Amino acid sequence: MDRILLIGSNNKSKTRELRALLDDSPWDLRRLDDFDPVPEAEETQDTFEGNALLKARYYARRFNVACVADDSGLEVDALNGAPGVYSARYAGENCTYEDNNRKLLAALEGIPEEGRKARFVCLAAFVNEDGGEHVERGSVEGLIAPECRGEHGFGYDPVFIPEGFDQTFGELPPEVKAGVSHRGRAFGKLCTHLASIA
Repeated sequence: MDRILLIGSNNKSKTRELRALLDDSPWDLRRLDDFDPVPEAEETQDTFEGNALLKARYYARRFNVACVADDSGLEVDALNGAPGVYSARYAGENCTYEDNNRKLLAALEGIPEEGRKARFVCLAAFVNEDGGEHVERGSVEGLIAPECRGEHGFGYDPVFIPEGFDQTFGELPPEVKAGVSHRGRAFGKLCTHLASIA
């Protein structure tokens, strides 16, 4: 029987994306909804890797199963790397994706294209039932668009134009995004590890 692998995220959009990225792995994928409710893991670390490991360790221990979790965000050069690890709550606690995008675009108002360089970063963490850990990193360079464009994806996808494209992640089909995204790259490498220990 396939071993259980829990996706340690309460974000339904992210969980859906991670299920698709992990679909070819020889594990029995589960969501947090498949288990009894527990308090959400609090992201208290100041690095993507720290938060990813914190979440994977927390859910692996709570349910005694192997778990994957990620922490990811947007780094904008003109903003000295902000919003960074605070990407999800850039516009404040309980803010929406739209709030974050509005604040980001306002912060970059008047800055020309060459000054709008940014990257998405993802740290994907795996914690085994016995506490063994493995982390992979993925990133994608790009630019911040002058306005939100597209209905696909979530978070900052409508404002991020990946290198080599003219469209935002919000405009690109999900399968195209998966092939070049920070999360796709990190979990692509993690899948290789998962296949080797399944």
